[in-house]
Amino acid sequence: MDRVSGMPGRRRTWAGLLAAALAASALTLTGLATDASAADVNNAKNGGYESGLSNWTCSASSGTTVSSPVHGGSAALKGTPAGQDNAKCTQTVAVKPNSTYTLSAWVQGGYTYLGATGTGTTDVSTWTPDSSSWKQLTTTFTTGASTTSVTVYTHGWYGQAAYYADDLSVFGPDGGGGGDPAPTVPATPAGLAVSSTTSSSVSLSWNTVSGATGYNVYQGGTKVQSVTGTSATVSGLAASTSYSFQVSATNSAGESAKSSAVTGTTTASSGGGGGTLPKHAVTGYWQNFNNGATVQKISAVQSQYDIIAVAFADATGTPGAVSFTLDSAGLGGYTVDQFKADIKAKQAAGKKVIISIGGQNGTVSVSDSASATNFANSVYSLMQTYGFDGVDIDLENGLNATYMSQALRSLSSKAGSSLVITMAPQTIDMQSTSNAYFQTALNIKDILTVVNMQYYNSGSMLGCDGKVYSQGSVDFLTALACIQLEGGLAPSQVGLGLPASTSGAGSGYVSPTIVNNALDCLTKATNCGSFKPSRTYPDLRGAMTWSTNWDASAGNAWSNAVGPHVHALG
Repeated sequence: MDRVSGMPGRRRTWAGLLAAALAASALTLTGLATDASAADVNNAKNGGYESGLSNWTCSASSGTTVSSPVHGGSAALKGTPAGQDNAKCTQTVAVKPNSTYTLSAWVQGGYTYLGATGTGTTDVSTWTPDSSSWKQLTTTFTTGASTTSVTVYTHGWYGQAAYYADDLSVFGPDGGGGGDPAPTVPATPAGLAVSSTTSSSVSLSWNTVSGATGYNVYQGGTKVQSVTGTSATVSGLAASTSYSFQVSATNSAGESAKSSAVTGTTTASSGGGGGTLPKHAVTGYWQNFNNGATVQKISAVQSQYDIIAVAFADATGTPGAVSFTLDSAGLGGYTVDQFKADIKAKQAAGKKVIISIGGQNGTVSVSDSASATNFANSVYSLMQTYGFDGVDIDLENGLNATYMSQALRSLSSKAGSSLVITMAPQTIDMQSTSNAYFQTALNIKDILTVVNMQYYNSGSMLGCDGKVYSQGSVDFLTALACIQLEGGLAPSQVGLGLPASTSGAGSGYVSPTIVNNALDCLTKATNCGSFKPSRTYPDLRGAMTWSTNWDASAGNAWSNAVGPHVHALG
């Protein structure tokens, strides 16, 4: 969200170029790991980077080895793109002709690519967006009739964050060039226990297994999750119900036996996720600063808005903690007492008023248990001081899914079932369920109110059908919303975030008619563009705008058109 008029909210202007490049190259978005056969070997050398960069060549001196973070062993590769260099690290691997190989690596950090060239048939590659935790990339290739070597590689994206890679393997018939030893199937996990429960989820933890690269979680004998750490939360469960869980350890050699079972019982239903909000709601951000838009008191916010997000709380000197100071001078002498009274009046009218964390300049970092506790405590303190109903997460500089989830659950335990939690990720943050923002939303799905993704300042992006769509169209809104709707969020947890006027964002403004057409397309399959969702989502939550102030500057044209349409969705 912007604090400066007409400036993009720290959007990545390369996103459109990236999406188009991906579509043109027909890169595989996800890969499925396959078990190696008994005769297969790992033909890569030093795939764990335990011998530094031996056997590897990295462009422009962009590669180095680090001791943290690592996925296995004591070292990993760090590739740092700079300027026109994408930090490409390569190795030539001996292979057999007319043979099939599985290429795999664990990656973390910035955009990361894994691929093979010189296969003699079809060269392959796969990729992942930014990832705050280790994620496995896997693809397969078949060699040509005379192919005896291939070049495997990892690389990042131009000028973006450094990436990390570890435990790279090329499993298949022995090419005769030697390589890393194949792993053995890991042992069965021990220590499985239920760490916490809610009315719709059970959280589990277990002991680390040596040599494991991942773990499978089973509910009633059916696999429900795959994770890389030693904890998991199984959501979407019925209240006051007992469930049986087991866990197994995995690596490229196979899967261990399942652990002993434990039983977790969900609590009674608390009816959380926003309390008394209407089925279809409109969210608007209220600016605690003057950037040229209409200066408003909370009392002047248009009645069409059901959730008013006060922008923004700021970071303090304590890691994870936030504070809020009303800009009385910039808002024409608006006093704290008036502010608090206006919040109460809005709440009496059935509205929710929440505090937004982040924005374009937000630098709040929740990256460990201590900062997660500080975040929860400070937000709860603001709720008590000002009467806020909840919190909005609008961190445009990244977040840690593990600890932000921990922080929000801690806040929920303090605030109770009426807590409102909203999120406003950028488009790039919701392109994949592996992204930290998407992971956070799924981690707290049982207490999450709505995700209002920002469909602006982004350029062209991929839709759920793998096609590239340009911002500013009905197709852009519907095809990108589809990713969230089919990626695990409930329709009631998805909203469309758009600027209220051309002044509200650097790009991506669409007329209220386009917003309403997109809402109709998703809920009723009418007024669609070329993209038509495979099913309808009548419970779609609604829409969001930046901001109520820019809306007021334009005569409330956005809320006067979109508000009634949202509320009439049924």
